[in-house]
Amino acid sequence: MELVKLLPDYYDSNVTMNTLQAILSDVTEMMDVSLSTIIAECFVNTASHMLNRYEQLLDIDVDISKPDTFRRERIKAKISGIGTTTKQMIIDTASQYSNGEVEVIEDNANGKFTIKFVGTLGIPGNMSDLKITIEEIKPAHLAVVYEYVYNTWNDVSKITWNQAAAYTWDEIRTVNLNE
Repeated sequence: MELVKLLPDYYDSNVTMNTLQAILSDVTEMMDVSLSTIIAECFVNTASHMLNRYEQLLDIDVDISKPDTFRRERIKAKISGIGTTTKQMIIDTASQYSNGEVEVIEDNANGKFTIKFVGTLGIPGNMSDLKITIEEIKPAHLAVVYEYVYNTWNDVSKITWNQAAAYTWDEIRTVNLNE
């Protein structure tokens, strides 16, 4: 913000006042940016430097080698996992990690439930942290099974060999072929 524009017109030709206002404008701009940064650190979705603090408060192992997005997923999942464990809580927690739709299939007769990732192809990127979080929130007497969705031969049959040649075998199993 140029503070000099807020002054009366007779200051326009005053070099000292213009210099002073330019300095004050720079300081004001720096304060504005600093305030915005501080406010951003107050929210998990935008924090970066404060992630350590959130992890300590939630008793999560601090691992700065992981990307901030993975750390945020773990923090948000831990926050949403506080309280009584329900099917919806498990769905919400798993969705935090997969960035897609998740189904939870209960199999109480066999003492287990299945988390099926239906909104994304392949294995989500942060499965190790998801498994830790699910183990923390699930009832101890239940086992958990993870199920992933991949392209089928029917899906792959919709593209030509030339189109398929652009992908590796692993990529063709997980790339969206409908685009």
